[in-house]
Amino acid sequence: MLQSFDESASPEHGPSRLSALRSALIENDLDGFLVPRSDVYQGEYVAPCDERLAWLTGFTGSAGFCVALRDTAGIFVDSRYRVQVRDQVASVFSPIDWPETSLGAWVSAHLSKGTALGFDPWLHSVAQLRDLEATTPGIRLRRSANLVDAIWADRPDPPLGRIFAQPVALSGEAHEQKIKRLAASLGPAQAAVITLPDSIAWLLNIRGSDIPRNPVPHAFAILRADDRVSLFVEPTKVQDLGDHLGPQVDLYDLKDFERMLPDVMGPVQIDPTSVPVAVFDLLQAAGVQIIEAPDPCILPKACKTETEIEGTRIAHQRDGAAMVRFLAWLDAQPTGSLTEIDVVRALEDERRATNALRDISFDTISGSGPNGAIVHYRVTEKSNRRITNGDLLLIDSGGQYVDGTTDITRTVAIGEVGQDEKEAFTRVLKGMIAVSRVRWPKGLAGRDLDALARVALWEAGQDYGHGTGHGVGSYLCVHEGPQRLSRSGTQDLLPGMILSNEPGFYKEGAFGIRIENLILVQEAERLPQQTVSSMLTFETLTYVPLDRRLILTGLLTSAERTWIDRYHETCAARLSPLLEGAPLRWLTEVTQPL
Repeated sequence: MLQSFDESASPEHGPSRLSALRSALIENDLDGFLVPRSDVYQGEYVAPCDERLAWLTGFTGSAGFCVALRDTAGIFVDSRYRVQVRDQVASVFSPIDWPETSLGAWVSAHLSKGTALGFDPWLHSVAQLRDLEATTPGIRLRRSANLVDAIWADRPDPPLGRIFAQPVALSGEAHEQKIKRLAASLGPAQAAVITLPDSIAWLLNIRGSDIPRNPVPHAFAILRADDRVSLFVEPTKVQDLGDHLGPQVDLYDLKDFERMLPDVMGPVQIDPTSVPVAVFDLLQAAGVQIIEAPDPCILPKACKTETEIEGTRIAHQRDGAAMVRFLAWLDAQPTGSLTEIDVVRALEDERRATNALRDISFDTISGSGPNGAIVHYRVTEKSNRRITNGDLLLIDSGGQYVDGTTDITRTVAIGEVGQDEKEAFTRVLKGMIAVSRVRWPKGLAGRDLDALARVALWEAGQDYGHGTGHGVGSYLCVHEGPQRLSRSGTQDLLPGMILSNEPGFYKEGAFGIRIENLILVQEAERLPQQTVSSMLTFETLTYVPLDRRLILTGLLTSAERTWIDRYHETCAARLSPLLEGAPLRWLTEVTQPL
């Protein structure tokens, strides 16, 4: 199994570890210390050696941070994790609703002027520090060695995953050409510091295995205006690359990055949202002129090549057939015979049977009944629940294939479910369809479309706390920026961007619903009556049947019913050639018109 069901949260250790951290505060003359989930590379995902937040508090979510003071400790989480955090941390940590309560406001309310709050400058971006400085007047923000590392006796070693090439046949553009294209975009800057693992992987057409579920390496890079790249990486990681990198890429040991950075000829470009404070400090101390601009890889990486787009279509067809085999199997099992772990194992087996799976793209969420209301639920041996008659089962999963990354959520009925569940499911489905069908003028961002997914829920006085969709990489991270379908999504949506479309509804203690397809931004066909110069639309990439048992057709418009019937017709057409026997018969049955 790729997925483990071990209990990774350890709230029982929280009090003693917090006590040790507070002793370290006193020894270092600090009144508090910031513990983020981030690592020195500032990516979303971290290796076991960088799970400081989980080690200290027990909280295992993918976003959050802790502020440990001498007399109190707040753990900040967004709406996705507010049920989870209460189950995972001891009472010595107080959950704080974030971003409703900002870090600066909380710190200012709990520390007096003149007190010192410590932070590791490698684990916080320049933008984060500036925001905190602006919102904590009178409080000294002090750079510090990492106090968690100092008390973490059995901290795992840093990962040493081998790096391998992603061929042009899958990327669609040689890395030499990417380097040249991006170097030309630097303007007055002579170099750009890049720390994000997926940016480096994309730029150099390489992949790695330093982070579970995400095929990226840990490394630093400096892109230079003379069409060269300096790559700082542990030497053992690149032994399998052969001559892939070529003469445009100069290799250096990872430990040389800090020593060599001050010698880079300026001006040097950094992205304040992703470059650590320590990098800024090193450049500033050396008198290097700093230019602030977005990571030069971010937007080009988000706009997929035609090769990547075709690859992800193929990956979704393969993954869709695996999902159908799984769903057909699920429907054939006697009610009450399965647990949530049984579901995860069966789905992973179907993906592995494709002989193309490199990894799952994240730990499968298999939440039945009340567990489905925990947005990022991870089943363990301790939490494992038997799936019973009347349950909704929420399954959010994905696969990493060399030609594409998938992410799909289906909510299915187990036995006969209630009217409330069906009504909520249909409202969520209406939102998913609204996003799937929308056309919009060029220049709009995700925040302009997010409300479309919520209207049907709003009409019933309901909503969901997370964004409607995130960007997705091409055999890279399943969460990718800068594109987002959310109220905070400010990046214009551009052709070639892949996003998720995943509205939901969660009734704590009862059930959860989410329906997710991946979608591709593309040019919209011009209409005869069109007056807008240029419009965009979405191509659906995910084709797996929806559970018709949960759809109340009376709540649907004629256009919505037509969309579902056409969607199911396409599911059958695309997936039937990859299926036979019982799964094919199941697919034929569940894709009949409403």
